[in-house]
Amino acid sequence: MLDIRMIREDTETVKAYLKARNNDFDVDKVLALDDERKKLLASVEEVKARRNAGSKEVGRIKAAGGDAAAVMEEMKKLGEQIKVDDARVVEIDEELRQLMLQIPNRPDATVPIGKDETENVEVRRWGTPRQFDFEPKAHWDVAEACGLLDFERGPRMAQSRFTVFKGLGARLERAIMNYMLDMHTQKHGYTEFNVPVMVNSESMLGTGQLPKFAEDLYKVEKDDLWMIPTAEVPLTNMHHDEMLGESELPKYYTAYTPCFRRESGSYGRDVRGIMRLHQFDKVEMVKICTPESSWDELEKLTANAEDVLQGLGLPYRVIVLCTGDMGFGSAKTYDVEVWLPSQNCYREISSCSNCVDFQARRMNTRYRPADGGKPRYVHTLNGSGLAIGRTLIAVLENCQNADGSIDLPDALVPYMGGVKHIDPLDKK
Repeated sequence: MLDIRMIREDTETVKAYLKARNNDFDVDKVLALDDERKKLLASVEEVKARRNAGSKEVGRIKAAGGDAAAVMEEMKKLGEQIKVDDARVVEIDEELRQLMLQIPNRPDATVPIGKDETENVEVRRWGTPRQFDFEPKAHWDVAEACGLLDFERGPRMAQSRFTVFKGLGARLERAIMNYMLDMHTQKHGYTEFNVPVMVNSESMLGTGQLPKFAEDLYKVEKDDLWMIPTAEVPLTNMHHDEMLGESELPKYYTAYTPCFRRESGSYGRDVRGIMRLHQFDKVEMVKICTPESSWDELEKLTANAEDVLQGLGLPYRVIVLCTGDMGFGSAKTYDVEVWLPSQNCYREISSCSNCVDFQARRMNTRYRPADGGKPRYVHTLNGSGLAIGRTLIAVLENCQNADGSIDLPDALVPYMGGVKHIDPLDKK
């Protein structure tokens, strides 16, 4: 959520960045409501002052033995007007809140201006894509040949875009998860959490999933609980409506969770395999810090995601998203994209974002500066560390052999109980 004062004092800048984000939000409607609210508050204060003065006048009249009926009748009318105006102020406050919740975050000045993903900017690359002496297969072919995934039983027990990991496939997914968590906790300094995968509406509002993305989320209506689309939601909301001390910051949190998304806007895309599922697994990283450190923390966060891929020997690139492609709550986002041989391109495996104080304002999460100054909103950051299914895809495709077998990255072997190589079923 933005500061209403910033919208009021720098309106043209807000309109310009909304245009750059391809967002047609009506800023003037917010300003009109804000003006009505200010005028109404001034009027209410004036009427209350008149009522207070009238009350004193009633006292003087009665003390003098006079008839105060007319003045009392006027005070009654003023009281009724105050009730009406106070109720309207409450209505305006809620209307303003609902409108403010729809405004996306302001992009940082370093974010490139662009209309869509075609205008994202590459920052760096790591590793060299492998040159195959055979036609590399897509991950679904590799996985089925080795008996790692069952693409038929998932839809049978649920619906399309659900799948079943089995045997060494289930073990490989678990190995990737543990490898990531160990790296983030033992090397990068994160604290691991096991968090709820269902959260209330207030938590979804806090991190910006509501109200904008309600259609892409799964909800249990009876209990007002939502299935999380990412562990960013519970991890960032750990300090909802709290006042922290500056000495407590920064906080580094990580968690593995299953994640749930309808993918309502992606039908027709990635319909085969496990690239885009309704239920998928992810290790998430969240940082909570001071405004002064958040941009350095974004670079470190992105490096933490990259470190996972480097440890697995998987080629990737890092891009910075342009204004037209960045997420609703982000002020700046780096996407880490891993190389997929079957598609001959890089595909997103992590998004690392600095949300500055956008989420903190929605959650009312602040900290008290060490120098005793006025409380300030924290800055929050989040990033995939990584999407487990997509990491598995990258391992299968980059580590496949001509005979259909898979040579696992050395980093995963300890987590696989010493298994280094997976043969296709017809060779077992």
